[in-house]
Amino acid sequence: MLAYTYIEHGKFKLLEKPRPEIRDSRDAIIRVTLSSICTSDLHIKHGSVPRAIPGITVGHEMVGVVEQIGADVLSVKPGDRVTVNVETFCGECFFCRHGYVNNCTDPNGGWALGCRIDGGQAQYVRVPFADQGLNRIPDTVSDEQALFVGDILATGFWATRISEISEEDTVLIIGAGPTGICTLLCTMLKKPQRIIVCEKSPDRIHFVREHYPNILITEPENCKEFVLQNSDHGGADVVLEVAGSENTFRLAWECARPNAIVTVVALYDKPQILPLPYMYGKNLTFKTGGVDGCDCAEILTLIEKGKIDTTPLITHRFPLTEIEKAYHIFENREDGVIKVAISSKTETN
Repeated sequence: MLAYTYIEHGKFKLLEKPRPEIRDSRDAIIRVTLSSICTSDLHIKHGSVPRAIPGITVGHEMVGVVEQIGADVLSVKPGDRVTVNVETFCGECFFCRHGYVNNCTDPNGGWALGCRIDGGQAQYVRVPFADQGLNRIPDTVSDEQALFVGDILATGFWATRISEISEEDTVLIIGAGPTGICTLLCTMLKKPQRIIVCEKSPDRIHFVREHYPNILITEPENCKEFVLQNSDHGGADVVLEVAGSENTFRLAWECARPNAIVTVVALYDKPQILPLPYMYGKNLTFKTGGVDGCDCAEILTLIEKGKIDTTPLITHRFPLTEIEKAYHIFENREDGVIKVAISSKTETN
């Protein structure tokens, strides 16, 4: 099969590899129908994920069809269309039982697919702990509608859940990339009094204005003043930091009102400074990632009911054979790209 592979620092390559096989009675083999490129894949490419193993197939955002299951898999059967969770989790350890599945203590627990074990930018993928890691896609939901459920949409859903958003709140979301948009969609479900998005990219600002016209938008250099003018208590009640840029962590806590919640969703390339003397008296609560992706069934139900639609994020489509081109466009943010869908077919859809 074809599989896009992490060769070494700075280099991925499309290779022929053997199809994966069942290794454990709790495994499932999935024929990948659609996958996508995530910024975390770029972090692997550029050396920001030291636990990533050269030689693995990359990709952790995918949907597909169950081809084969181990003897102890109960929740899915061959032929089922499924989403694949970004995280691998046993469902039995202390952390899994408390919903902290990102901290699963199994050797393959947490972010394994496309990082420490072969992922889904391929024609087939092996999914450990299939009963936890797979969710059946409703018949009325398309592959494209479900594509982001297991990763960036689960991230947005988790982030808004732990942020304790109420209908009286002013919510600031820093970053309108793919994960930022998914966080925005999930924040909208909470119906806060107002939502402000901070973004510097003209293409992404245009995207938000086109698709979500009731959302307030500001740019980073004006963000603090804009938030003060559009909030009731001297800053945002909740801040979700989804950008992960050089100055966005500081921007997040500076824009928060006293006693606010600041949720850090972003994955940073470098350490961040926590300047406690300047924060003293703000009494902020910080909540940090990674995602506990255990809400996928609920997310699929919301998609089925028409309450979440991420299909506008798919701006580009490529076959797996052209994944190098897809990566170039995504990494360089060319042609107004938001997200790319990669089909296992050999021709462009």
